[in-house]
Amino acid sequence: MKKYYLIFFLTFSLTAAPVAASEFDEFDDITEVETTGVTITVSGAQVHICGASGQMLEVYNVAGVRVGTYKIDGDDKTLNLNLTKGCYILKIGKVVRKVSIR
Repeated sequence: MKKYYLIFFLTFSLTAAPVAASEFDEFDDITEVETTGVTITVSGAQVHICGASGQMLEVYNVAGVRVGTYKIDGDDKTLNLNLTKGCYILKIGKVVRKVSIR
């Protein structure tokens, strides 16, 4: 009976190895998104953006409706969004952040 358990265990571990290895490929894409160099900092209604020269900032409310679009014309930019208090989603290229305007 122990031989059957041993054979089952070895068969299972050998067939599960390729599945486990393929899962790590998905994490490579996540680190590429995080290392884009774009940083978003919020202070009140002002947004400070670094590393996004030439890109567009899109602002969405929590319902998914776009409430603003801003052109980032410098590497270090501060914008006053003039938004009401609430939660918003900021998107620059592949970088997306959820922020709270107080």
